[in-house]
Amino acid sequence: MSDLHKWDPEDPDFWEKEGKKIANRNLWISIPSLLAGFAVWLYWGIITVQMLNLGFPFAKAELFTLMAIAGLTGATLRIPSSFFIRLCGGRNTIFFTTALLMIPAVGAGFALQNPDTPLWQFQLLALLSGFGGGNFASSMSNISFFFPKKQQGLALGMNAGLGNFGVTTMQIVVPLFMTFAAFGAFSGDPMTLINASGTLIGKIPAGTESYISNAGFVWLLLLVPLFFLSWFGMNNIRTPDVSPNIGNPLTSFALITVMLSIGLVVAAFGLWLMLPETANGSGFGVPKEVVLVLVVTATVVILKMLPGSIGESLTRQYQIFNNKHTWVMSVIYTMTFGSFIGFAASFPLAIKVIFGYSHVMVDGVMTHNTINPNGPSALMYAWMGPFIGALIRPLGGWISDKVGGALVTQICSIVMIGSALGAAYYMQAAYQSATPEEFFIQFFVLFLILFAATGIGNGSTFRTIAQVFPKEQAGPVLGWTSAVAAYGAFYIPKVIGEQIQATTPEVALIGFAVFYGVCVLINYWFYLRKDGEFYNP
Repeated sequence: MSDLHKWDPEDPDFWEKEGKKIANRNLWISIPSLLAGFAVWLYWGIITVQMLNLGFPFAKAELFTLMAIAGLTGATLRIPSSFFIRLCGGRNTIFFTTALLMIPAVGAGFALQNPDTPLWQFQLLALLSGFGGGNFASSMSNISFFFPKKQQGLALGMNAGLGNFGVTTMQIVVPLFMTFAAFGAFSGDPMTLINASGTLIGKIPAGTESYISNAGFVWLLLLVPLFFLSWFGMNNIRTPDVSPNIGNPLTSFALITVMLSIGLVVAAFGLWLMLPETANGSGFGVPKEVVLVLVVTATVVILKMLPGSIGESLTRQYQIFNNKHTWVMSVIYTMTFGSFIGFAASFPLAIKVIFGYSHVMVDGVMTHNTINPNGPSALMYAWMGPFIGALIRPLGGWISDKVGGALVTQICSIVMIGSALGAAYYMQAAYQSATPEEFFIQFFVLFLILFAATGIGNGSTFRTIAQVFPKEQAGPVLGWTSAVAAYGAFYIPKVIGEQIQATTPEVALIGFAVFYGVCVLINYWFYLRKDGEFYNP
């Protein structure tokens, strides 16, 4: 059952008689697997907020590094993950990479039971959470082979769109499960909130007991059934054009482990170069931009050095780097999806730090450590932005089919500039106020607009890629650009955390607005000029 030696979804008879049923079964197992991956990858954005509420002994900037670490690792692991299906098979890949998510989930559950757990343990677990980020590349590649071309758009849209809802699902489920001992003795001893928390249904006052360890354990409710469903319900397509030379499952698991380990080690080394000694880094202070270039380059080069079919496959894939539009679309795709995933990762903690504390003058010095009893609950509001960004993504593709991908991208870019600058204005006002909650509604609405623009713009970039690249390059380009853009989950939390530490959070949003302005010019020059190489209105 697990291996398909004949697979031709383009044959209508084959598709109707047996292909459709098999393809849909694989899709409906793939979707919750990808959802779980996004949830485990990005749950540090919620966990760190609750760690602050419970008085864990870490600086705010140190907590921002946890989300940045998961972001960098998850994006890096997308590079090797792009090649797993051909080398290892779909069923083998989805089963093993989904099962790996249990390691950081269980680890986080136990580590969070003790507020004295050292920072390095949380950093290691954040590193391993990157497994969930890497799963996107292999999941999308796998589903694309199961469906005929005329149905791939819908299938991939459902896989990606519902998978992205892992962010929203996590931001709703985690706060809810922290309110009671869902797993009995395994939930550990409750901790007492020293600051008000919140869930989707309301605010939880200080003094209430919380079970933060459930933030990790809760994902076993999904991962354990998926462990069996993916093994017994999914398939490897062993045809010449998909996965012709996969070995036995253990060989595939070993190969995936080796390739993921390369990404993990490279990402860990890059983080060590960048982080200060107080956060278990080298203290060298290597700029994050340099670290990104080093990590991407080293991962690509080391993978290509692997022997046999891996190196040969990568050599063919790497031909996309000779096309300048690969790099152009990497920048534009980063503006949309990179912003979405980065803001989704940092939004909860940003709300908490900026609006959950009163910013008052003490002896002529502005302080930011006085708890604001009237501050909004980050856990109550943060899910709305990613929810809108994920929900509206298909609309971007639909509108682009009607009026043109580059035009929709251009409009979204301009909206992102305006909303980012507006949010920056209210962030600055709030961070200098003893009553920052007065500026929250304006900030929140602007951020919802920003999320919506990233979602629509992300949908429009798919059409542009389809117009610009030949079919044999469009797939690899999508994989590469998704990997590059995923670094937004690392870069944006890191920048916002640094600027909050510098007491100038608005500078982060102003910098992003400048980047969006550059993207407006790039998009116009390459795809909206009538005399451009690819006029794609």
